Amino acid sequence: MKVIIVGGVAGGASCAARLRRLDEKAEILMVERGPYVSYANCGLPYHVGGVIEKESSLLVATEATFRGQFAVDCRTRCEVVGISPKKKTVELKNHATGEATTEKYDKLVLSPGAAPIRPPLPGIDLPGIFSVRTVPDAREIREWIERGSSDSTGEHAASGFQPLDKTKRAVVVGGGYIGLEMAENLVHRGLEVTLVEMLDQVMAPLDPECARLVERHLEKHGVRLALNDAVAGFKQTEGGSLEVLTKSGKAHPANIVILAIGVRPETGLAKMAGLEIGQRGGIRVDEHMRTSDPDIFAVGDAVEVKDFVTGEWSLIPLAGPANRQGRIAADVIAGRDSRFRGTQGTSVIGVFGATVATTGANEKLLNRLGQKDFEKVYLFPNSHAGYYPGAKTIVLKVIFRKSEGRLLGAQALGQDGVEKRIDALAMAIQMGATVYDLEEAELCYAPPFGSAKDPVNFAGMVPADVLRGDMPLCHWDAVEGGFLLDVRNPPELAVEHVAGVVNIPLPDLRARLGELPRDREIHVICRSAQRAYYATRILLQNGFKARNISGGMLSRSMLVTERN
Repeated sequence: MKVIIVGGVAGGASCAARLRRLDEKAEILMVERGPYVSYANCGLPYHVGGVIEKESSLLVATEATFRGQFAVDCRTRCEVVGISPKKKTVELKNHATGEATTEKYDKLVLSPGAAPIRPPLPGIDLPGIFSVRTVPDAREIREWIERGSSDSTGEHAASGFQPLDKTKRAVVVGGGYIGLEMAENLVHRGLEVTLVEMLDQVMAPLDPECARLVERHLEKHGVRLALNDAVAGFKQTEGGSLEVLTKSGKAHPANIVILAIGVRPETGLAKMAGLEIGQRGGIRVDEHMRTSDPDIFAVGDAVEVKDFVTGEWSLIPLAGPANRQGRIAADVIAGRDSRFRGTQGTSVIGVFGATVATTGANEKLLNRLGQKDFEKVYLFPNSHAGYYPGAKTIVLKVIFRKSEGRLLGAQALGQDGVEKRIDALAMAIQMGATVYDLEEAELCYAPPFGSAKDPVNFAGMVPADVLRGDMPLCHWDAVEGGFLLDVRNPPELAVEHVAGVVNIPLPDLRARLGELPRDREIHVICRSAQRAYYATRILLQNGFKARNISGGMLSRSMLVTERN
């Protein structure tokens, strides 16, 4: 059996290595049009920023590794220029030698990845405007920055364009993961950074109120945000620098521009082979990673996958799913019945010392799909035992089914312990767990690492209280005109309060129940909703109608639209 794998990096390289482990006799040819067959593209922003100092550290495996260790005929700088499913052949062009060859296959695996979006905007090809996809991309960005104002002769002298002047201003276009990572690393390199984003928030996988916290954190560390404003074009000034022009009419000065607008599946080869393209623009595959041609498989960022939570087709360009897909394709080619379960978009990013992570469906998506059977809670647990030094607050949003308690999604932000909680919740989602399961989850505990009731447990206990009726819930968007009871202590209200509230501190509540109305629903608030929960239990058991406002004053601060 001869298997040709087109594209390396995550999906293709994983497929090649896995297939060799399963079938020592298979003839495996892997071709990669770039110079590196397997590299850590997720590490590129950190190489630009100098965190990863050596370019060689980004190279996961080389041609020699695949040839020597896995007996894979690996060819870099070799591009597929033609596919004939009927003849089961591919046409190859070696860009190093110019040689053109034809190779037959029994099974073909496409792993072409996704290309950075470069819209046809005026000036987009000016010097100093870069995308971030490959190791050479990162190298060019580093060289541009490091050359600085010393390049008064040579390559850029003829155009009068200088890579960087003393002000060192950068504009990052796009507020997704790569955009934020590049913004942070450029700040670390000493550049003044402006981030331009077409949407009204950064990090589209987050719900807006969680994104607001990320935006405030970025601004706190000197990143200027220009949200809800699309780029209209680029212009070179008389002084040789750049201007990024937006549709609102603004012009953002820059000496370097990073395009991190997003990626688009590379489907040219699939179309060449007559394969089905899905409604989202990716290669359509089944759960075995098989395309509409039974002898052609596709993996990685170029394919459409089923969202594990919603069942909708989606494009989720992440390294983890790409690696698993490559492995599954190899299994199926080797005769095993492996299946891809779908993906839930589990992801994490570090931003100036903070961690932001998410998994599963967000509220925006569920609303867009017209789903009504879900509820959310906001939690603010400590990362570990509060009495042990260094505990940090985790902001946690949990979304679950009202009908059955099934966990649908979670978003978390903080400075410690964020990703391990989202990892646990991601596994719970994949296993179809409910919030009742999270209540009973047995997790590691020692004071430096967690609490006896871990944030993951709270992610089950609080929703379970809601579903059992122990804690009727409401949210800030539904309290207008209601009776608001604030059970914090008076000094706390001096710091922040909601107009029109009645303040009865929790320790005084039982003695002052006579001051509260029995003919109106009482909305109870405190700082984080914990004391409000205690108060709600008191009120319910004394015949009052009461609801706890989820997240209390802390969630209200997230929902304020104006960023500080």
